[in-house]
Amino acid sequence: MTIASYSQQKQRARDYGIDIGVMATGTLNAITDVPGVQVGHITLKNEKYIRTGVTAIVPHNGNIFQDKIPAAIYIGNGFGKLAGISQVKELGNLETPIVLTNTLSVPMGIQGTVKYTLGLKGNETVRSVNAVVGETNDGYLNDIRGMHVSEQNVIDAITQAKGGKVAEGNVGAGTGTIAFGFKGGIGTSSRKLPETLGGYTVGVLVQTNFGGVLSINGAPVGKELERYPFSSAIKKSDGSCMIVVLTDAPLDARLLERVAKRAMMGLAKTGGIASNGSGDYVVAASTAESMRIPYNTESKTDTGDVLRNDEMSPIFMATIEATEEAIINSLFAAETSTGRDNHKVEALPLDKVLSILKKYGTIKP
Repeated sequence: MTIASYSQQKQRARDYGIDIGVMATGTLNAITDVPGVQVGHITLKNEKYIRTGVTAIVPHNGNIFQDKIPAAIYIGNGFGKLAGISQVKELGNLETPIVLTNTLSVPMGIQGTVKYTLGLKGNETVRSVNAVVGETNDGYLNDIRGMHVSEQNVIDAITQAKGGKVAEGNVGAGTGTIAFGFKGGIGTSSRKLPETLGGYTVGVLVQTNFGGVLSINGAPVGKELERYPFSSAIKKSDGSCMIVVLTDAPLDARLLERVAKRAMMGLAKTGGIASNGSGDYVVAASTAESMRIPYNTESKTDTGDVLRNDEMSPIFMATIEATEEAIINSLFAAETSTGRDNHKVEALPLDKVLSILKKYGTIKP
């Protein structure tokens, strides 16, 4: 029932000639293009009713508690259960991997992340850990009330995380999610700034489970497919989206909050509306070694040069583009899924979508 997921199964948006934005992607076009970043998935499935899992994003390969990193969290719409938010907002740093799962498994996410952190060499005397655990509600496809995610699943997602290609779609925390009325899931993308703008990398990973009127590279796909909220009295557009933005640019918590706000602009470009029942959160962090915040130090001041405000616009643009593409990648990678009570959610109909994109001239031949 438990599956560790790494390899990609389907083609991504760019494989079909859908070039979102104007900036260059990283080598993998994934959050793991940011040096040192690792991702792990644990997927929980059985034939009848379990469609859920855990996704862990590890910002660097050291002891994150001992070498914390600057971080910020922005709330697009707060109908969610993001754990650890108050300490990040207060202190401006991250001290654990970022864990994503389903709504009712956040407690296990916390427990597993804390146990993992306490077990690291050098943390023998630690008595407080601020675990950052995000969620979306996969209760349509998954027996969410069964609370099937375990503490060990969380630890395994963290310890099995690795660099390289990132599995997308129906994996990890995206196993049971729905986006724009189609099967959603995990998606990722990156942007690499030219050397004249600093050469920094911005990577994004999303867990998509939200609604709106789907737009792909500017084409009104949701409208053309007649799949959009409020087209009748029974349709709605609730759901959530977790967005993780990592960069090797030297940014402090204030600048990272500015970056996090721009990720919501990427969500909006896909047609997301941050509806009333949607928990839309962005966690942004800098992995730059110069910005590390040591837990034990005799210094009374933090060190590290921080980018000036005037240098931020390229990073904003990179964040918007990478977020937009990560969301679209989550849809392209996702596969039709049947879960709890025989509920079925269809994958994005790629043939129809590609035809629409050609009609609007938003796809390369």
